Amino acid sequence: MANNVYGDNNVGNDDIFSTTMTVVPAYHHGNLRSTLLAAAERSLRQHGAGQLSLRELAREVGVSHAAPRRHFADRQALLDALAEAGFARLHAELHAALVAAGDDFAPRLHAVAAAYLRFATEDAALLELMFAAKHREGADHLVAAAAGPFGLMGELISQGQAQGVLEPGSPELAGTVLFATLQGIATLVNGNMIAPPLLDGITRTAVDQFLRGSRPR
Repeated sequence: MANNVYGDNNVGNDDIFSTTMTVVPAYHHGNLRSTLLAAAERSLRQHGAGQLSLRELAREVGVSHAAPRRHFADRQALLDALAEAGFARLHAELHAALVAAGDDFAPRLHAVAAAYLRFATEDAALLELMFAAKHREGADHLVAAAAGPFGLMGELISQGQAQGVLEPGSPELAGTVLFATLQGIATLVNGNMIAPPLLDGITRTAVDQFLRGSRPR
C-alpha cells in the first residue's frame, strides 16, 4: 500500500514559544508536510488543481516561500503526494466498509459501492486528480497506491464468483462493468444531473441490478 505521506520528523530550533508566549503554529512541531497537504486539499476542493501553488500554500500556512520545498520538490510532487494520500484514504474507507458489512457477498458489495460513491461525490476534485496523476508517465508509485483500493474491489468480485453469486469468468471484466456503473453515477451527481439526496437509493438499485444481471445462467 502507499507509504505514509504525512510523516515529518524535522523540528526547528524555535519550536515552543515566541517571546510573547504565543504558541508557535503546529507546523513548527514537525508536521509542515501534513499542514501543507491539508491546505492543498482545501484549495483543491474550492478552486481545483489549476490554482494550486507552493507559494500560495506557504503564504496560507504562514511559512517562507522556500519552506514547502523541504517536502515537495515542485508543484507536481505536491499533486502526486495529494493523489497518494487520496488512494490511501480511499483504501481505508473501502476496507472499513467491507469489515463492517460482514461476510456475505451482497451486503459487502452494497457497502463498498456506497463507500466508493461517498468518496467520489464528496471528494470529486481529489478523485479526478488521483486518476490523472496515476496515468502520468513515470508515476509508478501512484499505480501501486491505486492497487490497494481497486484490489479490494477485484477481490470482492472474485469472492462473488467463488460463492456462485456471480457468473464465472474474468473478474477484471465484471469489476470493470461495476466500476463503470459507479463512476457513471458519480459523474451524474457531480454534474448536478442527479440530486445528492437520491444517491443512496440509486446506488442500491444499481448494485441490485448488477447482481441480477451477473447471476450464473
